[in-house]
Amino acid sequence: MNVRSLRFRLVLWYALCLGAVFLATGALLYFAVDRYLEGNLARSQFSRAIRVAALVARLENASSNHYAVEITADFAPEASDRFIRVSNPAGAVLYQSGEPVDRSFEPAQVSTAPTPGLRRETLAGGPELMLAMVATDAGGQGYRVEVGEALSPALTELHRLLLSLALGFTIVTVVALAGGYLLVGRALQPVEEITRRAEGITSRQLSERLPVAPTGDEFQHLTEALNRMIARLDETFQHNRRFLADASHELRTPLTILRSELEAVVQRRGLDPTVQETMNNLLEEVQRLARIVENLFALSRLEAGLASPVAARFDLARLASTTAEQMCLLAEDKGVKITCATPYPVTVEGDAGRFKQVIVNLLDNAIKYTPAGGAITLAVREQNHEAVCEVTDNGIGIPADALPRVFERFFRVDPTRNRESGGAGIGLAIVKAICTAHNGRVEVESIEGRGSCFRVWLPLAG
Repeated sequence: MNVRSLRFRLVLWYALCLGAVFLATGALLYFAVDRYLEGNLARSQFSRAIRVAALVARLENASSNHYAVEITADFAPEASDRFIRVSNPAGAVLYQSGEPVDRSFEPAQVSTAPTPGLRRETLAGGPELMLAMVATDAGGQGYRVEVGEALSPALTELHRLLLSLALGFTIVTVVALAGGYLLVGRALQPVEEITRRAEGITSRQLSERLPVAPTGDEFQHLTEALNRMIARLDETFQHNRRFLADASHELRTPLTILRSELEAVVQRRGLDPTVQETMNNLLEEVQRLARIVENLFALSRLEAGLASPVAARFDLARLASTTAEQMCLLAEDKGVKITCATPYPVTVEGDAGRFKQVIVNLLDNAIKYTPAGGAITLAVREQNHEAVCEVTDNGIGIPADALPRVFERFFRVDPTRNRESGGAGIGLAIVKAICTAHNGRVEVESIEGRGSCFRVWLPLAG
C-alpha cells in the first residue's frame, strides 16, 4: 500500500481519531470505576465499623471470649475475608479476627491507627488493605474499633475492566481500519473514475469530457473545472492545428511556383557561373522548404485525425524488406550496411504507404547517425500478440536527457546539425503520429556512443 496516498492518510487519520476518542473514553471509565470501587469499599468499611462499635457499646465490659463469640456470630470476619480489631482505652486488644479463608493477609501485621478515620495500608508481602477506625464510648470508657478489607477483589475487577477495554480497543481499531478503508474507497471512487477517464484523453481526443457526478460536493466542482480546462485546451489545439494546416496548405502553392521558376532559370544556357551557383543554392533551399511544408501538412492532418488510415491488410515483414533494399543505396554511399531480419510474415492492418514512411524515416535517421563502417539492423517479428518493427544501429546514440524529447516537432539532438547532416526535426514526430493513428506506439532505447534502437509496436491484423 502506498503510505503517501490520500486513501491511506484518510484511513490513518480516521483510525487515529477514533482510537483517541476510544482511549479517552476508556481512561475516563477506568478512573471512574476505580474511584467508585474505592469509595464503595470505604463506605462499607465505615458502615461495618459503626455496627461493630454499636455491638461493643452494647457489650460494655464483657470478656474477650464474649467479644469473640458475638462478633464472629454477627460478622464472621474470617469467613468473609475481613479484618476486625477491638481495643480498650488502655490499648489492649480485646478482640482481633484471625487469618482470612483466602489467606490474602496476615492480621497480626496490621498496625494500630493513631486517630479515627480511613486509611490504606500495604502489608509485608504486598497485600493492601482499606481500613476504617472509629471510637465508641461504652460504660464511660473509650473503645477503638478497626475494620478492614483487602483491596485485591476490587483491583481484580478493575484489571478485568482494563483487559476488556484493551480487547475492545483492538477490535474497534481493526473494524475502524477495515470500515474506514471501505468507506474512503467508496468516497474516492469518483476520483478513480475521473483518473481513468483522464488518462484516456489525449490531444486527439480532447472532445471527450470527464464524468460529472451531481453530488454538489468538491469532486463535482473539481470535475467541472477540469472539463472547462479540457475545453479550453481543445479550442487551443484546434486553433493551432487549423493554423498549421492552413499555413502549410497556403505555402504549398507559392513554393511550387517558386521551384518551377527557379528550375526554369537554372536550365537556361549562358548564365554566369556565379549566378548559376546562386540559383542552384536557392533551388535546393526551396526544395528543402517544400519538403518541410509537406511534412508539416501531413503531420497536422495526422494529429487532427483527418488523414484516416486505409484499412487494408498487408505483410509488414515484406514491406520492411523491400524498403530496406531501396534504402541500401543511400546506406552504401555512407559506408553503412543494412541487415534485414524478417524470417516470417507478420500481417497488420492499415495504410501500407504510411508504414513505409515510418520505416524510411527510421532508417534514414539511423544512416545519418551511424558512422562509416557501422551496421543497421531492421527486424520484424511477433511479440506478445503484437507486431514489432525494430531498427537498431551502432551509431553515436542519443544522450539520456534528450530521449524524452526525440519525438517532439523540430527537436534536434544536436542543434549544430546542418542541412547535409540532418533534417528539420519532423521525421520522428511523423513516425509517432502515424503509429498513434494506427493504435500503435513507438519507443526508443539508446546509449550515447553505442547506438540506438527504435521499436514500433502495432496490433496484429484480426
